[in-house]
Amino acid sequence: MKVRALLLTVMAVSALAAGQASAHAKLVSSNPTAAATVAAPKTITLTFNEKLAPAFSSFELAMADGMKVPVKTTVSKDRKSISGTPQGKLMPGGYKITWRAAAGEDGHRMDGVVAFTVK
Repeated sequence: MKVRALLLTVMAVSALAAGQASAHAKLVSSNPTAAATVAAPKTITLTFNEKLAPAFSSFELAMADGMKVPVKTTVSKDRKSISGTPQGKLMPGGYKITWRAAAGEDGHRMDGVVAFTVK
């Protein structure tokens, strides 16, 4: 009886942990990619492994010196990516994308940074 109760407890904890892990939006790709040197992009796209909550998912763009670059972001119809259009051409130099994404299932927020260089 004790072995059965222990087994049920272990299974319940494992199921709970797996469910929580899958409810976190993780960045799976970006365009431009991290550490890339590219021509000035007209659009920046971040793709995630989970559907996002659009009201809580976006990104900001800044130059290496911290100066923010105006960018208009939108979440895709399938809610798995955020795209942004810089308002003006990007000058040569380093840039940092600082993103925030909330999973649509539980609203848990994740954040991160993707850096790239414009040649």
